[in-house]
Amino acid sequence: MKKKRLITSALPYVNNIPHLGNLIQVLSADVFSRFCRLKGYETLYVCGTDEYGTATETRALEEGVSPKELCDRYYKIHSEIYSWFNIAFDHFGRTSTQWQTDIVQDIFKKVDAAGYITEQTIEQLYCESCDRFLADRFVRGTCPHCGYEDARGDQCENCGKLLDPTDLIDPRCGLCGQTPKLRSTSHLYLDLPKIRPRLEEWIDKASVEGFWARNAIQMTRSWIRDGLKERCITRDLKWGIPVPKPGYEGKVFYVWFDAPIGYISITANLTDEWETWWKNPDEVDLFQFIGKDNIPFHTVIFPSSLIASGDNWTLLHHMSSTEYLNYESGKFSKSKGIGVFGTDARDTGIPADVWRFYIFYNRPEKSDALFTWSDFQEKVNGELIGNLGNLVNRTLTFVSRFYDGKLPEAAIDADMAAWIREREAEITEHFERAELRDAFRKIFALSSYGNKAFQEGEPWKLRKENPEAAATLLSTLVYLVRDLGVLVEPFIPETSGRMLSFFGIGKADWEILGDFKGISSIEKPEILFERLEDERIASLRERFSGSQKEREAREKEKEMEEKAEQEKPLAERFAEAVDIRVAKIIEIERHPEADKLYIEKIDLGYEQRTIVSGLVPYYKEEELLGHNILLVYNLKPAKLRGVKSEGMLLAADDETAPEEERSIEVLFADWAEPGSRISLAGLGTSEGDGPKRISANTFFSMPIGVEEWSVKVDGKNLEVAGKAIKTNKVKKGSVG
Repeated sequence: MKKKRLITSALPYVNNIPHLGNLIQVLSADVFSRFCRLKGYETLYVCGTDEYGTATETRALEEGVSPKELCDRYYKIHSEIYSWFNIAFDHFGRTSTQWQTDIVQDIFKKVDAAGYITEQTIEQLYCESCDRFLADRFVRGTCPHCGYEDARGDQCENCGKLLDPTDLIDPRCGLCGQTPKLRSTSHLYLDLPKIRPRLEEWIDKASVEGFWARNAIQMTRSWIRDGLKERCITRDLKWGIPVPKPGYEGKVFYVWFDAPIGYISITANLTDEWETWWKNPDEVDLFQFIGKDNIPFHTVIFPSSLIASGDNWTLLHHMSSTEYLNYESGKFSKSKGIGVFGTDARDTGIPADVWRFYIFYNRPEKSDALFTWSDFQEKVNGELIGNLGNLVNRTLTFVSRFYDGKLPEAAIDADMAAWIREREAEITEHFERAELRDAFRKIFALSSYGNKAFQEGEPWKLRKENPEAAATLLSTLVYLVRDLGVLVEPFIPETSGRMLSFFGIGKADWEILGDFKGISSIEKPEILFERLEDERIASLRERFSGSQKEREAREKEKEMEEKAEQEKPLAERFAEAVDIRVAKIIEIERHPEADKLYIEKIDLGYEQRTIVSGLVPYYKEEELLGHNILLVYNLKPAKLRGVKSEGMLLAADDETAPEEERSIEVLFADWAEPGSRISLAGLGTSEGDGPKRISANTFFSMPIGVEEWSVKVDGKNLEVAGKAIKTNKVKKGSVG
């Protein structure tokens, strides 16, 4: 009998926007749960926002709102980000629910009754200015281990060491900055030393049966080796779950006691049958995906609480823990606002699947990994497009073009098929063990194998010299492409759907892997991905440099500059932004893939370029060849039906004529030397290399028009070589 698979990812803390480093665990659990569903396991993937605790209360105080209002706002942001990344939760919940209160209090009462709770009076930092005991995160100071001057009282963000607030050098209140003083207060502790024998017995068995990640085993063993200590589970806060014990009114549970229990309560908010998942270890395996800094809480504290309660809980089976993903020259940091955040990724316009691809290509499974924009560009262009996208496009386009979209009737290459099946079995085994990066890399190695077979097989020659062998090669590769469409579904689901649609398959099915039959025809393929060009990457690197505060300051400054720019007269803005030059058409031909487009080679005297123009309905080749046209020289290049157009020629459109008599007139300047710059009357041209490149939207936001045969911007004539630009056919119209 297949055991059910219960899957969780670390609960993201609610009071900030998740960055790519945070998204790794949520995406990893998504990939594994997608695979499990495809393999026919009864699967439940739950996650949600971790909402109680000091950080939320602090942030709410800083923003002047209630913790509930803060959580509601950020829960919506988190939900929208995960939805954009196509994360298929069975339920994305939150910890500030009645179910969470009920289950946490029930577990605590049972642990307490079993004798695993102790009481201690301790000295705790108290801020007289704020009139409150300061929970760990309310205290800031210098880390005694690494000297970092803004360490939190619970953990140093710089070196990762766990701390007590009293460990800090020169502690200060995180709210008002005053120096706090020690006062006595009573708290409850989880007696980890007493639980240790039962915990170790479970760890020895679970870590082997559940093939825990190496760093999970090492960190857990080091905690036990260094000696487990009683751990405080209560705090002097208002925002949290009340402690149900006389004498502890006004205190709440420490977030790291209650937060992991959120996995259980989130399930309970989804289904009344939550105990069939969480109190059913004989029939359910629990897989948890977390970052390395959360390992001890999932392998020591959470299971200790469940074991001590005496109930028959479903405990951790497999722990998949990752190292850190660092950003450019430093660390991703929510508190400092450094890195690429979920909202940033969405706002780049780069599809979610491209981000998902890179996160898994660079998944830090065994050591820290580094996100850099140059590596992002290189891997997307080289592997996602140059490998997978290339195999799909070249194989299916060849069949579409030379076989009319029909799969050629031929035997499958038996050796290739056997090799493919072996690799697919290996990939499946990696998935079963949640070895996601290994599975991912082998999928792309399989795609690379297909590209090599296509290249070495030379079907463009083989089709004529040995049609049967060509048909065998292409048929085998078509099935490989289909199988890749299934294999990538957990990682890049939208791309998988597009790939499978070329075969008329509506949904991925793991059972068809290695089955080389069932395809008779294919749809004409479309390009799957857009290349990431240098200019775009440079722009993104600049846009996301520094902290979020620094970015906001730059954006504000940019807005002010744009506002000032918009207040200038149109003609002045045009002269500063647009660079128009005379160019001679020296070659012209029709675009092979478009009926209305010409491809023109133009000469500016000091350089030559290629442009694409939609003039076939209006001009014959000989009517353009040899003429000097007006070129928007600093327009960003664009690909038109596969051909890069480096600029745009200007033509006038007659606004007064009916549609059927519409007249398009190319603006010529045959009297001027190629390379000459066009100016506006009375304004001249810019010095040096001219204005920086502009987008088409920027260009068209400053309209050029024709009035009484003269070409003008804001009432000023366009001129070159001492002569105004005029039209012969269009008396009044627009220019573009």
